[in-house]
Amino acid sequence: MSAVAGPLAAMAGLLALGGALKVRRPGPTVNALRAAGLPAGDVVVRLGAAAELVVGVGTLVFHGPVFPALLGASFAAFTGFVAVALARHTPLDSCGCFGEPDTPPTVLHLVVTGAAALVGVGAAATGTSVPETFADQPWGGVPLALLAGVIAYLSYLAVAVLPRSKAAHS
Repeated sequence: MSAVAGPLAAMAGLLALGGALKVRRPGPTVNALRAAGLPAGDVVVRLGAAAELVVGVGTLVFHGPVFPALLGASFAAFTGFVAVALARHTPLDSCGCFGEPDTPPTVLHLVVTGAAALVGVGAAATGTSVPETFADQPWGGVPLALLAGVIAYLSYLAVAVLPRSKAAHS
């Protein structure tokens, strides 16, 4: 078993969740992209979000390096966007990651998305496959799925909930 299988499953789930939420509610992402000087509208954001959903689910379902590499590229793009926004002090009320308002990007965002990018690239390079790894696990992969769920939830809290809590106490 590869050490990145659990984190890969977690980040794939997180990417799929973010994509699904942005398809449903593209406004905060549209606003974040426009604040950064990028042209964006609901259709563009929804198409990108649908691609995220496909990449996340594809990583969880299919063998091979393509989907993990795409996952790594997606998170690398997010990391770049957040890094540029933070460096330029772009006034973002929301990063747009989960289609939620009031989730400003933070340095912790960079850490989570940067780590996710490395996980995707590492999985693609080592041939790590979520379905293959889960098939080889005891108890049908339930313990690994629970670990992946915890990692995904903590990552979500770090990028979506903690910034709101911090802002509310400032």
